[in-house]
Amino acid sequence: MTNKVPELFGSMVFNEAVMKERLPKDVYKALKCTIRQGTALDPQVAGVVANAMKDWAIEKGATHFTHWFQPMTGITAEKHDSFISPCSDGTVIMEFSGKELIKGEPDASSFPSGGLRATFEARGYTAWDPTSYAFIKDDTLCIPTAFCSYTGQILDKKTPLLRSMEAISKEACRVLKLFGKNVTRVTTTVGPEQEYFLIDKEDYKKRPDLILTGRTLFGAMPPKGQEMEDHYFGSIRPRVKAFMSELNEELWKLGINAKTEHNEVAPSQHEMAPIFATANIATDHNQLTMEVMKKVANRHGFVCLLHEKPFEGVNGSGKHNNWSISTDKGENLLDPGSTPAENAQFLLFLTAVIKAVDDYQDLLRISVASAGNDHRLGANEAPPAIVSMYVGDELGAVIKSIIAGEEYKSEGRKAMKIGVSALPEIPQDNSDRNRTSPFAFTGNKFEFRMPGSSFNIACTNVMLNAAVADSLMLFAEELEKAEDFDAALAALIRRELAAHQRILFNGNGYSAEWPIEAEKRGLMNLRSTPEAVIHYTDEKNVAMFGRHGIYTLTEMKSRQEITIEEYVKTIHIEALTSLDMLKKQIVPACIGYSKELAETVAVKKSIGVNAPAEVAKVQVLTAKTAELIEKQEALEAAVDGAPEACVDKAMYCHEAVIPAMEAARKVADELEMMVSKKAWPFPTYADLLFYV
Repeated sequence: MTNKVPELFGSMVFNEAVMKERLPKDVYKALKCTIRQGTALDPQVAGVVANAMKDWAIEKGATHFTHWFQPMTGITAEKHDSFISPCSDGTVIMEFSGKELIKGEPDASSFPSGGLRATFEARGYTAWDPTSYAFIKDDTLCIPTAFCSYTGQILDKKTPLLRSMEAISKEACRVLKLFGKNVTRVTTTVGPEQEYFLIDKEDYKKRPDLILTGRTLFGAMPPKGQEMEDHYFGSIRPRVKAFMSELNEELWKLGINAKTEHNEVAPSQHEMAPIFATANIATDHNQLTMEVMKKVANRHGFVCLLHEKPFEGVNGSGKHNNWSISTDKGENLLDPGSTPAENAQFLLFLTAVIKAVDDYQDLLRISVASAGNDHRLGANEAPPAIVSMYVGDELGAVIKSIIAGEEYKSEGRKAMKIGVSALPEIPQDNSDRNRTSPFAFTGNKFEFRMPGSSFNIACTNVMLNAAVADSLMLFAEELEKAEDFDAALAALIRRELAAHQRILFNGNGYSAEWPIEAEKRGLMNLRSTPEAVIHYTDEKNVAMFGRHGIYTLTEMKSRQEITIEEYVKTIHIEALTSLDMLKKQIVPACIGYSKELAETVAVKKSIGVNAPAEVAKVQVLTAKTAELIEKQEALEAAVDGAPEACVDKAMYCHEAVIPAMEAARKVADELEMMVSKKAWPFPTYADLLFYV
């Protein structure tokens, strides 16, 4: 297998190597220009590309093509059409035109639109994104596309991401020009680390909560959880290793740079990390990765769980969004470097990111808001809901020195004046990692640790790209007018770092003191999705997105409404599933086991044997079951009492329905520990997490 990996890699992708081989030189050159510089593609060129793409796909066994897009459901969508075209003699030929490549018309009526269109308005359009390679999946040629309505309003997650990439490229190039650099394009690069759980398929089938909601709504902790810390980076079980091996093979075929795999902290939890790619391609690849994980898991008798908190009491699963900025000449703009010019440039870009995260901390929180992620944030190994930045001790000390206008003296280094160009060389691993920080500098990139494992990372990167683009735009406007560039740059960096230093926090995000300190600093603590999402359309956010042409107010309102609706629907489904399991499984099991014990006591009593301990147990079981029925009824009342207005309903779900679910779960989990395993109606945590 090892010597076949280079041959296998990208074998199902219409990548540059395939294009170069199959396209005429002028067509290849035009397409390459579109991919690398974002220039418009001539329709005639598209026709040639379509024919070559069709021939290649058919040779690979494809019979159909689809415009593969990312509606606001968070997952991908596709409508398959065959290549066949009928002939007058009753035969068929295989055709695929440039028009079919560039544009598709899927039905858009049933996708979330947040009020952008009525249900009866069905027409939608998909438009080819040539910057992301086409690929073959399940004998179908998949063409990555953007998705919009008949009226031109965006209905997907790809289009805003592409717009945000254009915005940050434009503003970063302006800034770099001030440093004497002729850069035509800047891209944001992303490496999303993907956490997930694998559980046995047969156990999964017996858990209605996992099937319907993706997480366990009931379950007492087993005698052993993750406290021994023996699973993290431990030896990978053969069955799991077989899954990982096939996963790698399938991902490599699709050109996905799956690089790292290991056991995570929680039992049955694992992680896959790819090599960096541009934000657009990394997003497409991550969506594909999640889909392939589920398919491959099924073939190995597993179910892959991507919920942020499938099990109470053990680590949840996140998706660490490693984000950086690079030029078309390969320069990482977040690399501190070792020369004065590079250091000055690094400081300015670092300051832009710090300003962006502080100014738009609400948008970053909104980008990771969901019912599932609310359970995870602030829990084991996940950052808190308060957005802050970690820059490490040494870089933090440099920033403090700049703000104070003092010399910075590093241990083992001579004292240096802190000015525009005096930042000392910062080693890429200049300090320990802070696992509780939502947004941490890790040498030459930032690791945003708040996104949940099931998330489409497009939203997070739209927010990051747009916010940083806005900072860079303001910096460029100021510096372009300066008569003394060096003096203006020094003043700007010092002023902005001083203004936004509140967002920098290198301490323990789990400490009880941090929320108090964060409040004193004026940072936002948006604990839940309903609390966060109402800030989406705040005036400053609407203005910022409008300045860069990323969202209109209408498009922002639609996304706000979709997020709220999704939250309400998720909690509603979870509550109904809880009630169903209580009524049909848990309460009957408890009553049945109590009856069994009571009958045993009666038999013993009939032969003159007293069993006070067993009598007491029956009494406790009976009382606890009665308490559970009360909690069940309270949950039912909470569900029935929800208001009609969606925003009000979201807050109501957070404040009334979720607590009622948790109260019922607490009693049910106590009963699980009292009822025999044989009588309990579904697999326990010990069964789910510690399979052979």
